Amino acid sequence: MRRVRVLLAIAVTMTFLTGLGLAVTPVETPAPPPVAVSDPREQAVHDLLERRARAVLERDEAAFTADLDPQADPDFVRRQRELFRNLAAVPVGEWEYRLEGETNLAGITPPAADQVWAPDVRLAYRLRGVDVVPSTQPMAYLFTRRGDRWFLNSDTALEPLGKRTWRGPWDFGPCHVLTGTGGFVLSHPGGEPLAARVLAELDTAVDTVTQVWGPAWSRQVAVLIPGNVEEMRALVGPGLADGSIAGVAVADRVDAETHTAQGQRVVLNPTGASVLSPLSLRVLLRHEITHVAARGETVDGAPMWLLEGFADYVGYRGSDVPPRKAAPALAAQLQRELPTRLPADADFRGPSMELAYQQSWSLNLYLAQRLGEPGLVQLHRRIAGAGRVSPERMDALVLEATGEDVAGLVRGWQQFLRAAFP
Repeated sequence: MRRVRVLLAIAVTMTFLTGLGLAVTPVETPAPPPVAVSDPREQAVHDLLERRARAVLERDEAAFTADLDPQADPDFVRRQRELFRNLAAVPVGEWEYRLEGETNLAGITPPAADQVWAPDVRLAYRLRGVDVVPSTQPMAYLFTRRGDRWFLNSDTALEPLGKRTWRGPWDFGPCHVLTGTGGFVLSHPGGEPLAARVLAELDTAVDTVTQVWGPAWSRQVAVLIPGNVEEMRALVGPGLADGSIAGVAVADRVDAETHTAQGQRVVLNPTGASVLSPLSLRVLLRHEITHVAARGETVDGAPMWLLEGFADYVGYRGSDVPPRKAAPALAAQLQRELPTRLPADADFRGPSMELAYQQSWSLNLYLAQRLGEPGLVQLHRRIAGAGRVSPERMDALVLEATGEDVAGLVRGWQQFLRAAFP
């Protein structure tokens, strides 16, 4: 069911006695006065945003643009129209705006108007079939009053104050959506060939991840294919949009109490992903979807050798790729020496990144053979759920899962490598 609402910072206490099974005798009492909003502009902007949200869900472009400031920058008005049209094929299940505070406008020159206001606005949207709860994102809106009516004037005017409007795929072009049992693939004009390849692998990838991790995750994935570097940067952040990766799994936040992640997306770099072989694309998708499945039980600071190595283990599972072909950098290292420690998080950046991934994959392959897949998953949950820990605590966690400390784990891994890479 689609929902639309705008949340105001108004506390309303209601008691439902009948819902508690208590007898209630109705009495005639005057109707309570309506809850008053202390700031009339808050009510006006609330109503404006509610109309805007409803227009998205009801596909009413005239209503969506009716509250744009007639004196706003024409480019802003054009982009708003394009945004609305670009959303046409997106499976939006919920769209709402939340008012959560106020921005001090000192430091910028506001547009000429009877009144100007910049409340803190967050967009909460849910992609149907993928999001259990809405993803929430900041919208740096500026509103103007002309006469007795409020308008939306800009979504960029607050940038000098460090406030930026989040951009979704619909801000960058028309969205094409291909749907499967395991989710959907969203792309733009020109991205259809890669999107079709991804969709052909998506359902099997979700099934494979579920076979290993278990069914306790959404089993629905949104795969986004940006049209350019600017969009890639908006979706994953500048640190991951440098062209060195073919794909990444991102999330808004993780609820530690419910072990659920919000706003999970798999974002593919079209330049890197489009040239992958069928096997490499299959491994990439399964790798990133593994992160989606495990994200809710992963605490910040968990070791990369576990997170990335486990995802690669699932990615290569059942592929029958020889170790030397799957891990050529590791095979080359073994011609010189054996690894003497677990890969450090720093190894996953810079020139050592490829070797660190391959070492971690082989380490998780060794653990799967030694503990069985259920044992590997149990170890992952135990260590990933602990987050960043001291070396002493890591020794204890590994000992609980394997019967040996970290030094013993490394020795067993070395023996495995000698046999797997003769």
